[in-house]
Amino acid sequence: MSLNILLASTSKVYGTSYLSYLSDEIQQLFKDSDEVLFIPFARPGGISYSEYTKKAKMFFQSIDKDCVSITSFHKPEKAIEKADAIFTGGGNTFLLLKTLYELKLINPLRDKLEQACPYLGTSAGSNICGQHIKTTNDMPIVYPPSFDALGLVPYVINPHFIDKQEGEKHQGESRSTRLNEYLTQNEIPVVALPEGSWIRVNQGQHKLEGEQTALLFRLDTTREIRPGTDILQVIKSSKTSPE
Repeated sequence: MSLNILLASTSKVYGTSYLSYLSDEIQQLFKDSDEVLFIPFARPGGISYSEYTKKAKMFFQSIDKDCVSITSFHKPEKAIEKADAIFTGGGNTFLLLKTLYELKLINPLRDKLEQACPYLGTSAGSNICGQHIKTTNDMPIVYPPSFDALGLVPYVINPHFIDKQEGEKHQGESRSTRLNEYLTQNEIPVVALPEGSWIRVNQGQHKLEGEQTALLFRLDTTREIRPGTDILQVIKSSKTSPE
């Protein structure tokens, strides 16, 4: 399996326009591609697909690339098969995965990405590259046939990660508490990505990029992942050297 993917926590950070904070990375990722296939299924259908695609088109036009929605194809599996590059945007992960299952696109998309087709995922579009979607922050507004996702990376992702801050008055469970609850029932480790962070998967490495430190959650173990670090190495070391 050869992967060439970028998994971002979010499509936009505070004070920036859509995807602009990732512009340099996206241009490098899609440097050999003139057209990007956009998968908008994390948003409700109808007019929302059109509006969402328009937003994506505007960004890609700014870097001299075309963008076409998979919804414009009569046979979406063929669109994936012929795509030079693919982008799946954020929204509701349950809705995204359910739609991919209903359209029978899980296997074609996995096969395409395993052939090193460059892929960008933001938020929900990143979640589906993990082993499953159990650590999404989204409400289960629909019920997919399975929580199993593309399984391209050997972990699951929690995007938009933010933990309870010292002095915070909110008394509910923190994100860390929720992720540790997940680990009492599941063994697959969690990579918690803060806003503005992304994972660059290429040439066998899963490198954390951006300015923020991410966290790796395993049962009874939490490790920091600093920018520039290969996440797979942190996962490997956490099996034998818990803190």
